Amino acid sequence: MPVVVPVKFPYASCDLWFDPQGLDIVEADYAVCSTERGTEIGLVTADPFEVEKKELRAPLKPVVRIATDADLDRADELARKGEEAMHVFRELVRQEGLEMKPVGVEYLFGGEKAVFYFAAEDRVDFRQLVKDLSARLHTRVDMRQIGVRDETRLVGGIAHCGQELCCARFGGQFEPVSIRMAKEQDLPLNSAKISGVCGRLMCCLRYEFEAYKDFKSRAPKKKAVIDTPLGKARIQEYDTPREQLVLRLESGKVFRVNLSDMTCSEAACQRAEEQGCACRPDCVTRDVLERLESPDIALALMELDRENGVDVGDGLSSDDRISIDPPRRRRSRDRGNAPSEGSSRGRTKGQRGGKAALAEGSDGGSSSSRRRRKRSNTSDEARRDGGASAQARGREQAAEATPGRRRRRHLSSEERDRAFLDAAARDEASRKAGDAGAGSGKSASKPAGRAHRRHSAQPAAQKPETPSVASQVAEGDVKVVRRRPGDGGGARAASAGNGAGSAGAAGGEEAPAKKRRRRSRRRKPGDGGSSGSAGDAQTSAE
Repeated sequence: MPVVVPVKFPYASCDLWFDPQGLDIVEADYAVCSTERGTEIGLVTADPFEVEKKELRAPLKPVVRIATDADLDRADELARKGEEAMHVFRELVRQEGLEMKPVGVEYLFGGEKAVFYFAAEDRVDFRQLVKDLSARLHTRVDMRQIGVRDETRLVGGIAHCGQELCCARFGGQFEPVSIRMAKEQDLPLNSAKISGVCGRLMCCLRYEFEAYKDFKSRAPKKKAVIDTPLGKARIQEYDTPREQLVLRLESGKVFRVNLSDMTCSEAACQRAEEQGCACRPDCVTRDVLERLESPDIALALMELDRENGVDVGDGLSSDDRISIDPPRRRRSRDRGNAPSEGSSRGRTKGQRGGKAALAEGSDGGSSSSRRRRKRSNTSDEARRDGGASAQARGREQAAEATPGRRRRRHLSSEERDRAFLDAAARDEASRKAGDAGAGSGKSASKPAGRAHRRHSAQPAAQKPETPSVASQVAEGDVKVVRRRPGDGGGARAASAGNGAGSAGAAGGEEAPAKKRRRRSRRRKPGDGGSSGSAGDAQTSAE
């Protein structure tokens, strides 16, 4: 098998294979090679390797020698000459008014000719330009038109992703890129977002197209319904780089699952066999959901188990539980009567009653015994007064049977009415006893039953009786006078009324109300000071 070595040239689109001719050449060396255009210098990109003969499209060109320091210095000098020729190239294109864009100038290493690269949309008649360049540079000129992609690769730059342009970084032949590739990758069909620096569709669309196409051929289609233990789920979107699917349950919970973890149901396998195509997974098992690190999915699984009658507890282990010793158990432990094993919930009424009886026998003057005696006395008094109903007696018996804890008992409507009547009767009896004691000079005796607040034997001073306003008006003691405009809030009307009464008594005539005459501020012409004195005299006369 032939041995080849790849060499990269500055203005070539891809690496070219050459015959190393037995030279000790390795990667990163510079080699002087013989090409179809002449002698050129390039960079070795890999060590020599063997290839099949069928992979060779044309006879291999030989590597002349490994580049020396003198060859590298000559290459640098030719690069400087190319930059100087670039200025001449732009100047002549501008003078002749040609519709082309100069891109670069390359001097071959052997000095055979200079290649001028330009970009243009249409064909350009550059015959006169070639003559002018040959006359100015005194060398053989070769014009070559390139596209916008090749122009971008030669110039270089930074892409939208922040990395070096793919065409300048990886090289290779340009392959066609279509809008279908952008649709397959679910990208927005916006030319500003899917176009590169060159203005054409980005090359990376071609690189990732096969991966997206393969994933979609194995994954269920979008909006498809997937069976899960939590119900039906619908596929919302794909995550192709991770090969995951985003599912949404009917309850609204969203989770991700790997395509490799999904399984195919029997119906899907049978349908695939009938249609003669690959089976697409359509089920997600419970173990897959349990492996997901999602609290919502874990709670949904626990709720599902509770509905099915599975005891899942509260999700806490025995190490995470906190046991609190109730106060009653602590008191029993201090007295030396520790309760038997088991929870306090399992105690019977007989056990609680026995414990209360033991406490009552040991300590007869305790507060609990006093409360029980007080409650029994109250119930006896209620039975003596009017008799309690069967429901009330049952409640009292239950309270006496379980006197361990004092509970609040709500009265029924009958008991509440009877209590109000008893309280009214006691108040009436107490008032009569107080009146009898005050008359005889002796202190009133205490009423039987509940103790009441002590009152003084002397009766309280009563307030003098004052007739109401309506009665005073009806009898004529008070006269109602209405307020009139200009009476000064009723004071003048009242005084006028009093004066009228006195005048009526004296002469039978009502005194006329005194009117106030407003004085004009505008002074009449020709009056001088006489008008003011006349007005004052008139006012005093009134």
